[in-house]
Amino acid sequence: MFASLDFSIVLQAIPAILQGLLYSLELTVVAMVGGVILGTLLALCRLSSNAYLGFAAKVYVDLMRSIPLLMMILWFFLLVPLMTGVRMGPENSALITFTLFQAAFYSEIMRAGIQSIAKGQINAGFALGMTYSQTMANVILPQAFRNMLPVLLTQTFVLFQDTSLVYAVGARDLLWAAKTVGINNGRTVEMYIFVSLIYFVICFSLSMLVKYMNKRIAIIR
Repeated sequence: MFASLDFSIVLQAIPAILQGLLYSLELTVVAMVGGVILGTLLALCRLSSNAYLGFAAKVYVDLMRSIPLLMMILWFFLLVPLMTGVRMGPENSALITFTLFQAAFYSEIMRAGIQSIAKGQINAGFALGMTYSQTMANVILPQAFRNMLPVLLTQTFVLFQDTSLVYAVGARDLLWAAKTVGINNGRTVEMYIFVSLIYFVICFSLSMLVKYMNKRIAIIR
């Protein structure tokens, strides 16, 4: 079975694979940064005393977490251009969709991080003359980020794995590059094995980083 495999195609595929990997990493980083920023705002809204803000944020988070990501990608790619008349292309559509989708998950992580900080620290900030916003920005959020950093990284490498779904709309990610090279050269099995190894190495390395950070945070505590 394996005797018929020819991995010499891998060397020819490296330029295309690197281009696809670059896009997958770019999508991961941008969606992570945008998702964390939007997710933090959503978390603050959910913890706000304003019932309308809390309800709106809860509806958004519950809606996003209840719909499969692939369905969201297809909806955004197909329906938004029909509704707005603006065609953004598969790459931009995937970028926006991933950011909005991941924000719901980062929101719950950040909400747990904020709630893990003792409420007395908020009162201490008020006692020093800080406003609620200043207390959150300077006292609560830095500690919440530190506590939740391993979980945020875990969600990020799940995000990296999910980038393989964008091939469904034709975005030129890592999986798309492997599939295209494999079909053009009649070596799809070899290319899928090779790209699986790339995903494994990156995700395994991130998981080791998460374990290391968990130990470091445990020492700090």
